[in-house]
Order: sequence, then structure tokens, then C-alpha cells
Amino acid sequence: MNMGTDAQANTLTTAQIEAVEHMNGPLLVLAGPGSGKTTVVTKRIANLIAKGVPPWQILALTFTNKAAKEMRERVFNVLDSQGLHGRGLTVSTFHAFCARVLRDWGDRIIGTTTFTIYDTADQRSAAKAAIRACNLNDSNWKPASVLSVISSAKNKLIDVDTFQNEASDFYAKSIGKIYRAYENILRGNDAVDFDDLLLKTAQLLFRDEEVKQSLQDRYQYLMIDEYQDTNHTQFVIADNIAKNHRNICVVGDPDQSVYAWRGADISNILDFEEQYNDATIVPLGRNFRSTGHIVATAAKLIEYNSQRKDKKLYTELEDGHMPTILSLEGEREEAEAITNEVLRLRGEGVLLKEMAVLYRVNALSRVLEDAFRTEGIPYVVARGTAFYARQEIKQALSYLRLLVNPKDDVAFIRIINTPTRGIGATSINKLEQLAQTYGLSMLDAISEVSKERGFTARSVTSMKKFATTCHQWQVDGRSEESLTAAGSLADLVERVVRESGLEQFYSKNAAEDDLERLENLEELISAASEFEERIEFEEDNPPTPLHMLFSFLEHVALVSDADAVDPENGAVTLMTLHAAKGLEFDFVAIAGLEEGLLPHERSLFDDTQMEEERRLCYVGITRARKHLLLTNTRRRTQRGMSNRTMGSRFIREMSGTSVHEEVAIEPWDIPDADPPSPCEQEITTGSVVRHKRFGVGKVQRIIRRTRGSTVTVHFDGGVKHLVLEYAKLELLPPNTSTGPNAIY
Repeated sequence: MNMGTDAQANTLTTAQIEAVEHMNGPLLVLAGPGSGKTTVVTKRIANLIAKGVPPWQILALTFTNKAAKEMRERVFNVLDSQGLHGRGLTVSTFHAFCARVLRDWGDRIIGTTTFTIYDTADQRSAAKAAIRACNLNDSNWKPASVLSVISSAKNKLIDVDTFQNEASDFYAKSIGKIYRAYENILRGNDAVDFDDLLLKTAQLLFRDEEVKQSLQDRYQYLMIDEYQDTNHTQFVIADNIAKNHRNICVVGDPDQSVYAWRGADISNILDFEEQYNDATIVPLGRNFRSTGHIVATAAKLIEYNSQRKDKKLYTELEDGHMPTILSLEGEREEAEAITNEVLRLRGEGVLLKEMAVLYRVNALSRVLEDAFRTEGIPYVVARGTAFYARQEIKQALSYLRLLVNPKDDVAFIRIINTPTRGIGATSINKLEQLAQTYGLSMLDAISEVSKERGFTARSVTSMKKFATTCHQWQVDGRSEESLTAAGSLADLVERVVRESGLEQFYSKNAAEDDLERLENLEELISAASEFEERIEFEEDNPPTPLHMLFSFLEHVALVSDADAVDPENGAVTLMTLHAAKGLEFDFVAIAGLEEGLLPHERSLFDDTQMEEERRLCYVGITRARKHLLLTNTRRRTQRGMSNRTMGSRFIREMSGTSVHEEVAIEPWDIPDADPPSPCEQEITTGSVVRHKRFGVGKVQRIIRRTRGSTVTVHFDGGVKHLVLEYAKLELLPPNTSTGPNAIY
């Protein structure tokens, strides 16, 4: 794995030389994937200094500390080789540069230069306090989601006054109040958040002519890397510094703009020529990274976007291996195909550390991780967390652990106030002491809590309700009657996810993180369904869902640690497409090229979002140097159900002479597993049915699964979850009475 490919130091292309030697006036370098842009940036800075520009008059901005450090080191290496010095040169991230400006001039905009910069945890604490100050409930107004809205506003230069003036509905007005309280907390603590570093610097440049003049005089040459990732506030800062001398050079690629969801504004790079109508445009289309067929495939795909600047993508490397598009039956077959390709390439000498598997949503990693563990292939989940170690999965597993082991206090402490139930740390500590006094588990000790023992009325009510829910799961899990009623392990897991409140908790907001967590919870249900299909048992003695849950939790505990990584060969990298930006590998597999996954379902009816999804796929393809595998499945299990899928439109768009397509199993050769009986087919939501034990009831829900469909029926005695195949329900006329007087 490398951070990027460079052109050879002394063999610059004509286009690269033009960009390096450009001195004055606006310059836009359209740098395609693997086009050696880092070499261009570093050599251009060195060239300016060699031509007599004092280093302290040059400002180079990028986005990460790692990128800034690498750029600085490479510039100084070039300068050293030429006998030049770079004292006073500023190579920095946007945020670090703005922090330096505010340390010098902050008293003019925030009243101090000795401010504290709040990190993510500090911001969340301040947001919680702001929510409470507005007399709002932080279970309804989640700090992370509120901060996301405030951050988005600040990135668009919308301060609290403007936000409140423009708020037109209850939600926006409530956020406006929280925003105001949050700002008051920051100012009261002489603190700023990360977005304030940009916002306050932009405001300072707007409002204080002396500061603006000082920065314009100091920084006569401005360079910005990854310009397609800048937001509106960053554009304003750069534009104000460069407004007089106009010596601004931006380097980027609109085809790799994939961060709109966190504030990036693609119009900054698309409209650069309108902002600076005398700009020089230098396209770097030659790819030094990828072989010919890979470059051709990427170029064909991205041509379908309209929000872009045309540049000819090409390479002088050999054509190499054709990318393979492989259509498979299901996610297990997909994972097996990918691991087989990894093993094949390893046999040919490709190191594991030069291989990556990319996916659009984190939930897809679970089946892939299982396959890599099964084959004994070392892997790492980069910039993310292994599936069973993710926060929401550990929470759900803790609920399940408590169901099978009520004495598991570690699981209890993790979930007693997750989702938030108004049970504070003080109440939990008191409960723990009570449990120790009586020699009980913390769950059992809830029966002893009361206001007389110092617990608040709210905590007593919440704890009792929590204990009742857990107790009901245990009763249902152990009851002979519920062997059929519980339906399946997947049903049990789904019920716990739903009734625990986790599903509702993560579905309240549309923030990217919460949506991913919901997808992961659905994948846990699918994992339970898959485990249930694999478990072996005697035909005349099927295990109860509770027994299967014991086995499932044991399986999870035993496989949750990945194999140790061999430092010599490394490990295959599993990561999202977003996290892969800027990296490169000899072999790349992209899994899940299906409508609703890639492109993501949220983009299907929005042309702008669809173009960003296409750019994301393009970024993934261009991470590959030599080998590229693109996979999709005919069916994919989601929330425990095996659903038909549709191949991604991107497959059609990139198909052609540079791509090899394979269908591992022809769709028309594969019958659906376990076709339902005629009676089962007739039963639908709303049907009236009779069960030999529970009597007459009405169907509320049907879930079709490969292993066996489940049906939720409301009988007079309560709601039952039944396996449709074994329930032997009798379909009755729709006008049959289902009340207590129904004739059985």
C-alpha cells in the first residue's frame, strides 16, 4: 500500500513542466489519478524559490497532517539537492494555518488569542450542555447529529445569527437555539471548535482590512492541494489572501470529489475559471500508476458524469490484465471468489500488503471478514473497526448476552443506559452497590431499587421497564410453547434489536454514521440467519432459538479476533471506498456493485448524488495498479432476508473491450430455495388464519427467508412469531371473527 505514485524525479512530462514553471497568475492543475501531482506541487515550490521568491512568501495548504508533513519533507529534499534553503516556508493544513492566524489576531474576532481548541469529545460535551440549557432532551436531540448540522452551517459561512434568521420550521428553530447555546458555551470557555478555526478566520478577513492586508503582503504565492475537497469557507479564505496578487495555484480533480457529505463543494474547482478568468489550465492526464485496461475502464465510466472538466486519461504503461466483472449467486460466493483471487495472486508473488478489498458500506465487511478468517488470510480493517467490534454491534451483542446470561454485569453496564433511558452514572453506581450488598447480579438487583433507597423516580421506572423487557425475552426464549413462537434465531435477534430501542435510537437521524450503524445492525440479523442455516442438528431434535443463540455468541467470541499480521507479507486491507482515496495497491477488489449499494440507495433519485457515487466508483477503480476485480451478486442477504438484486448501472457504463465479464452462475439455472406451498403462497399480510393451539388470528407481517419464512400473527392470546413452514396455518375467509368469541 502506498500513498501515491510519482513520476520519476527527472523525467517530467510536458504538462508537468508547464505547471512547475508557471510563475505568476492563477493556475489550475487538473491532476488525474496517479498523474504525479505531488511531484508537481513540490517541484513548483522549489522552482519559485530558485527563481528568487523568498520562502516566507509561499503558503502551501493541504488537508491532513500526514500530507503536509510529506509535502514539507519532499520540498526540503529538492531544495537541499539544489543548495537552496526553505526557511520561513509555510506548508500546513488549513486548520493549522487558521489556528496560527487566530493566535496572532484572534482578539479581534473572538476576544482572545489564548483560546482552547475543543476536540470531538469536548464538542460533544458542550453540545449536550447546550441541549440541556435549551430544556431539550438529548435522547431526542442527539449531540452528534446536532453538531453535524452546526458544522455544515459553519462550513457554509452561516453563523448563529444568520442560521436563526433563516430558520423557518420547528426543527431548524430548535437547532438554532442549540447553536446559540453552544456558541455561548464556547465563548464563555474561551474555546473554539475545528469549524470555528475556518469560520472565524474567514470572518476576520471579511471584517478587518489590516489583517487581510497583512496576510496578502506576507503570502504572495498560494498553493492548495486537493482543491476539490475544499468547502465554501476555505474558498473564501484562499480567495481573500490571493485577491490582489492573484498568484493562486490549485491542484485537484473534480472526478475525485467524493466528500460532499462532509461539506466539500465541487463548484470551487469547477468554477475556478469563472472566479479567475485569466487562469492557466494544465491537465495532467497521464497515469503513472495503472495499466492501460484499468485506465480505459475508469475513463469510460467517468465520462457519464456531466459535473466535470474533460481531460484525456491515458497511460504509457502496457495494457496489462483486463479488469474482471464477476457476477455471483450470493455474498458467500462473492467473498469466496475474492479470497480465491487473493490466494492465486499471492501464489504469483503479489504481497498481501499490496492487496485491498473495497466496499461502499461498512456492513459488507462482515461476510468478507468471515471468508478471510476461514482461509487463514491475514487482513486489517483500515480506518474502521472489525465488524463485531463496532459500537452498535457490541451493544446488540450485550443485549443478547444478557438474555442467555442474566448475571453478565459487564454486558449489563454497557447497555443499561443505551439507548438513553435517564439512568445516570450515580444511579448505576448505587445499583452496583445494592447488587454487591445482596449478592445479586445487577439485573436481579433492579427488583430492590426504590425511591426510599435513594433512586430517582425516573431511574426506578426506567430500570424496572428495562428488567421487565429482559425478563420477557428470557421467558420467551425458554418457554416450550415458544419453540415455534420464537420462529428462528434471526427473529430473536431482530426482536432484541427492535425492542431494546437500538433500532429506533439509530433511525432518528439521517446522519451518515447513524445510517451506517443501522445497516450494521441489519447485517447482524443477517449473520444470525446465516449461522442458523449452517448449524447442524438432529432432525427429530431441532435446537431452540435460545440454544442457537448460545452457539452464535460463542461463534462470535471465537472469531472476533483477526489472525496476526505477518510483517513481511503484511495483510490484505479491507476498507470503504471513501477511506481508500489517495492510496494504491497492486490488486483491488470492489465488492457489491449493485443498485442500492454502489450506487447507494440514497442517490437513486438524485442526479447530483448519483454523480458523486460514480466518482466514488472511479476513485476505487483507479486505486488499482495491475489487477482489478469487480463483483456483484444475484441475491444478497439483508436483515436476514435473501433478496434479489440488480447489477449496478456502473457495470453497464464501464463495459467494453477493456473489461472481461463473467457470470459464475446463470440466473435462469438457479431455482429459488424451498418454494412455498400453495397455502403459504396464499397467506399474506391481513389474512385471517387458524392455528391448532392459538386459535384464530390475523397476519400482521410476513418475512420471506431462504431457510424458512416467518409470520407474525395477532391471536386473541397475544402476538406470535411462527415459522410458516411448520405452523400449519389454515387460511380462513377474510370476514372470519378474530375476537374472543371466535369459533375455533
